[in-house]
Amino acid sequence: MTVALQIRDVPESVRDALASQAADRGQSMQALLLNLVTLEARAIQVAKMFDRTADFRTDLSAWDPVGLIRQGRDQGFEIDRTVA
Repeated sequence: MTVALQIRDVPESVRDALASQAADRGQSMQALLLNLVTLEARAIQVAKMFDRTADFRTDLSAWDPVGLIRQGRDQGFEIDRTVA
């Protein structure tokens, strides 16, 4: 289901800038505004999901990938020690 949105009291300079952008893209003002509103809604959804998953994140600042690679080269990883 779709709904209609209406924005009042838009400054003329804002409308002109949006109309110019729509024309440059070969779009109608409706298409441009729908795209902008959709992008903003997605950003809101992503931010909410990012907040919901905060407890599951790992701090990677303490990881030392170079050290792990060197350790693997020097000592070999357990998987390298098994005979297939």
